[in-house]
Amino acid sequence: MHTDTPTTQPEAPSAVVIDVPPGAPSAEQPAGARSIGRAVATIAIWALLAAALAVLATVTLAPRLGLFQVETVLSGSMAPRFEPGDLLVVVPEPLSDVRAGQVLSFHAPTPGHRVETHRVIRVIHPGAHPIIVTKGDANSAADPWRARLHGRTAWRMVAVVPRAGSLIRTLREPWVHLVAVILVPFLLAAAALRSIWRPERSDVEAP
Repeated sequence: MHTDTPTTQPEAPSAVVIDVPPGAPSAEQPAGARSIGRAVATIAIWALLAAALAVLATVTLAPRLGLFQVETVLSGSMAPRFEPGDLLVVVPEPLSDVRAGQVLSFHAPTPGHRVETHRVIRVIHPGAHPIIVTKGDANSAADPWRARLHGRTAWRMVAVVPRAGSLIRTLREPWVHLVAVILVPFLLAAAALRSIWRPERSDVEAP
């Protein structure tokens, strides 16, 4: 029976026991979930850093080592095989292996010796320094020259990356190299270290 004016001293509150059903989430689970999230974020950051460094090394070092070259298409003489703004990947080809049907990049025997990338339609003198007749796929006639190839290798086209040529030209700018080599790795490393060293917040409030 409830009274408004008890005549006895109030007793100290007794402890309340709450049964937690099996499988109920504990207070430690959110902290554990955050730890897992930070670990996943750290792995993703380091993976992104590794991928960026791999791309940079491939684009910068591989051409210097002569493994391949990349070229930006400036005209439509080889359409529809490739269009202006596309990126070409060319690899070394021994001159003795040059044959009709290949698409080669070479210095045209014209004033300025501009680089042309056309299809070989005829090899006149095979051998160490072949003479080739070339033609653009979109042109109605062969090129008005016969080009003698010098050196030990020619550059044969093996791949086309549509619309990537303009991007590569931008990536070759000095300021882009500065950002890619110094700033981006620094920011990624700083973010990774921050995620590793950041202290965990406690989920238990002080009474």
